[in-house]
Amino acid sequence: MIQPLATAPTRPGLMGLDDALLQLRLHALHLVGVDTVPTFEADGRVLAQDVVSALQVPPQDNSSMDGYAVRCADVRQAGVALRVTQRIPAGQQGAALKPGEAARIFTGALIPPGADAVVMQEDTQAVSDDDAQGIPQVLVQLVPLPGQWIRRSGEDVRRGDIVLSRGERLQPTSLGLAASVGLSQLQVSRKPRVALFSTGDELVMPGDVAPEDMKPGAIYNSNRFFLRALLLRLGCEVSDMGIVPDRRDLTVAALKRAADNHDLILTSGGVSVGEEDHVKPAVQSLGQLELWQIGMKPGKPFAYGQVHREGQMGKAHFMGLPGNPVSSLVTFLLLVRPFILQIQGAFATSPVRVMLPAHFDVPKADRRREFLRVRRNAQGGLDLFPNQSSGVLTSAVWGDGLIDNPAGATIQNGDWVTYISFADLLL
Repeated sequence: MIQPLATAPTRPGLMGLDDALLQLRLHALHLVGVDTVPTFEADGRVLAQDVVSALQVPPQDNSSMDGYAVRCADVRQAGVALRVTQRIPAGQQGAALKPGEAARIFTGALIPPGADAVVMQEDTQAVSDDDAQGIPQVLVQLVPLPGQWIRRSGEDVRRGDIVLSRGERLQPTSLGLAASVGLSQLQVSRKPRVALFSTGDELVMPGDVAPEDMKPGAIYNSNRFFLRALLLRLGCEVSDMGIVPDRRDLTVAALKRAADNHDLILTSGGVSVGEEDHVKPAVQSLGQLELWQIGMKPGKPFAYGQVHREGQMGKAHFMGLPGNPVSSLVTFLLLVRPFILQIQGAFATSPVRVMLPAHFDVPKADRRREFLRVRRNAQGGLDLFPNQSSGVLTSAVWGDGLIDNPAGATIQNGDWVTYISFADLLL
């Protein structure tokens, strides 16, 4: 069974994930600057000011059905025949209804003065013969209720309503709502400028070297691809600085270049404790490290600090991710993502967590907080990817989320566990 976190403290010397997130929040100051962008182009951006409606939506009462606009006073019983004196399509204003009259009306058309209900056409029947004046008639086959099938003015949005709030991360539906109140442009936080590079002599780029020509120990740089894509999804401007060899002087030079005109430097690899891991001392020589190693699995070799800009005021944030692809992915999603959202002013930075049953066993506990790659199944539970190694990126493609398993906790089949969906984390 899952044990309380207090029974198995994080490994000594490692900062807990929650403490690390708190420290990052303290450093994640809102970026200065606002962009005015077309509403068409604002998807994924963070709103910089409230959107207040200057109008009602819908602006006037209108029909929510194809049918007939009627006066309820004229239809006291089913089977009443009314004269159809006008036809009102969407976008046109009808004349006032007189007693005994109905108006043929279509979805979205304005309700004519005097009408107080709409009867949908399925509940009517056209009369084959016109009346004495040659006006067509309709039989109303049910007694309507006042307000039936009428969309009232302002029932969606009222004038003066805040329809979108500052700090919202705009979604496609948000853009539609902004357009519905007449906004062709929106004020959003400026894009974070991020410099991205990988470290490692073993890394090569797909297309540069054919698989059969790879040197022993060489691997393709997968991290560069998913990290860049994730940054772009978060609304960042990305400067891809490529691969930096495992040399202290080259790492220092890359950090200096990256600090210039960038808000954040994001690296992958080189943040462990080996002799060829030069990122930590390089950052310390140019600024300071605030965080170093987190009590989580995968993802322990995570670093945060700042790099001073040479000859300029200010400094750039630095975040160093592990080199193993799953470790790099998980630390990005859980630590970098909320940081990037917060510096844009987003008020929602944490993913939704839900409880679901585990349909597997994890009999061996870990002293670190584990994030296990899982997938929902047809029975409403979670299946575990069989290989949870930090180098197995297949697990993140196969899975649709992570289990947040406390330090020291085992899992038995049927236990309820905390699940975080990739659908929340990858947007």
